[in-house]
Amino acid sequence: MKTQAISTLPRAARQALIKLGEDIAVARKKRRISTVSMAERAFISRGTLYKVEKGEPSVSMGIYATVLSLLGLIEGLGDVADRGTDTLGLDIDEDRLPKKVQPHRRKKVSS
Repeated sequence: MKTQAISTLPRAARQALIKLGEDIAVARKKRRISTVSMAERAFISRGTLYKVEKGEPSVSMGIYATVLSLLGLIEGLGDVADRGTDTLGLDIDEDRLPKKVQPHRRKKVSS
């Protein structure tokens, strides 16, 4: 069953998933890991592994993460939306900076 989120997936996201799936398939083959062995290691069916390698958006992110981990490729996943390299987010923050900064006024101390 396709959800509306999957059927309306933006083209760029779809292409990124397809590339990810293809890259996973190549990485698995380079490591000489069979589909049977990879599926067993990831605790998924061969059908699900096939979907991963096709970049299917219906497969959970957890399964993609598991497969990437088994291939030794997990380190980049946590950096995908890194706030330190989010140029749009950084620009938005900069746009919100005040135009002027007023000096702090010292409170009068009564004697």
